[in-house]
Amino acid sequence: MTQAQYDGIILGAGHNSLVAQAYLCQAGLRVLCVERNEVAGGGLRTEEWPAASGFLHNTHSFYHRALTHQPWYRDLDLARHGARYIEPDLNVALLLPDEKVLQWWTDFERTVASFAHISPRDAEALQRWRDAFVPVVRDILLPEAQAPPVPAADRRRQLQRSPAGRLLLETSAMSPRDFVLREFQHPAVQAGLLFFNGLREVDLRAAGFGHHIPALLASEGKAQMCLGGSARLAEALVAAVHEAGGQVRTGVDLARIIVERTADGVDSAVGIETAAGERIEARHFVASGLNPQQTFLELIDASHLPPSWRQAAAAFRYNLLAPLFGIYVNLNEAPRYTAAQQSADIDDAFMVIMGLQSVRDFDEIVRAHEQGRIPPTVMWGSCPSQFDPSQAPAGAHTAFMWEKVPYRLAGDAGNWATAAETHAQRMLRQWQSYAPNLEGAVRQTLVRSAHEIPQLLPNMHDGDLLVGSLGAGQVGYDRPFAGAGHYRGHLQRLYLCGSCCHPSGNITGLPGYNAAQVIRADLGL
Repeated sequence: MTQAQYDGIILGAGHNSLVAQAYLCQAGLRVLCVERNEVAGGGLRTEEWPAASGFLHNTHSFYHRALTHQPWYRDLDLARHGARYIEPDLNVALLLPDEKVLQWWTDFERTVASFAHISPRDAEALQRWRDAFVPVVRDILLPEAQAPPVPAADRRRQLQRSPAGRLLLETSAMSPRDFVLREFQHPAVQAGLLFFNGLREVDLRAAGFGHHIPALLASEGKAQMCLGGSARLAEALVAAVHEAGGQVRTGVDLARIIVERTADGVDSAVGIETAAGERIEARHFVASGLNPQQTFLELIDASHLPPSWRQAAAAFRYNLLAPLFGIYVNLNEAPRYTAAQQSADIDDAFMVIMGLQSVRDFDEIVRAHEQGRIPPTVMWGSCPSQFDPSQAPAGAHTAFMWEKVPYRLAGDAGNWATAAETHAQRMLRQWQSYAPNLEGAVRQTLVRSAHEIPQLLPNMHDGDLLVGSLGAGQVGYDRPFAGAGHYRGHLQRLYLCGSCCHPSGNITGLPGYNAAQVIRADLGL
């Protein structure tokens, strides 16, 4: 029995879905978003642990790179809805074994000066590549990310027409690893650039992504944090949706996308059916913020899709190095690093990286993931309450460290259930070796291992927080796969709007922003 009818229905209430919904509601459509969890926002989670303690932990997403530069942040007036951001000046610090520190500042000149202390030649290369890529980022990469993609051959022809485009093509032909080894000399500089500008997003060995390094050097915005916790962004998006007349329903398990054949013989998405048997109809569209397997293999009957489409969805690949292991601590005092003896600013660093010395560390991390074993600990994290006291009780602090680990430990994700606590203590001991005051400062420790990620967020298959590799050709017009790169899902009135789409995962909101453009255009709005 039909419970309700809307102009459109969006599946999954991750941030991309909410961005798309807000724009479509502002265009005058009545849109429903349904979510299986009890809280909207996907990875935008802030947990109070223990309950009612005042200690807040951002257990999936914390660093939001240049978020306030995104067009949807301004268009949806999210600051007014409660999502306010800060961008600490000393944005990233890489702690080296000899207590030297490699620093990334929001002021690029200070970054160059920090590099010069380690390697004057590398500082010069940093400046040169940053200057060369400013027009590439401004005139090409940003406009591309904020619009539906064009076919790869057309894109290449367009890029070849300008010096900036040709530089982008030339640099992109390399892998990030090859680019860094060619352009920089000092092992710590090479490792730091690869970590900050590559490891979290792409396979550093893969050709086609060499431009990621200079592009992020030339980007205006750096890592930011949402005051009050990452969940505030989700709450602000929901508020923008409600203000525009939309509705978000949580605790809804989906059974299927309803497909019916129109009078002219075309299969069309006309609504959804919930696991409870409720039928909800959509007059104009159904948009999925889920991964391709969920959308095309689990929710749509095989009879409605050609075998080639189902095969492409089944072959969608996820990131090997994406899963995170997290240790979250409640503290009596903030971490105090021994490196402050040589670098007085270190205790004001927003993101701190430790355990990383050279490119060889990355090679070992990759091998460990391929073999299903725990790699040597390279971790990064923050003390959020140092920048936002609202995330801990008065006089106390919260802090965390993340590490990339294989999803299937020794071939089975379930092995993390018994290995997690031991590994968390290993991470804590390493952290204490850089910040000895933590030995007496830790009140409580919360552990979140890689195998827990898809239990809460099933679209993050194999613990892939980015929801799909950028390798194997899954980029641009071919993301999530060839034929689906324009946000349309084969069936009439079916669209895609999640992180599996161009430009990719992370908290950018751009897949949802771009999908809204396509839907609005198709509807003549």
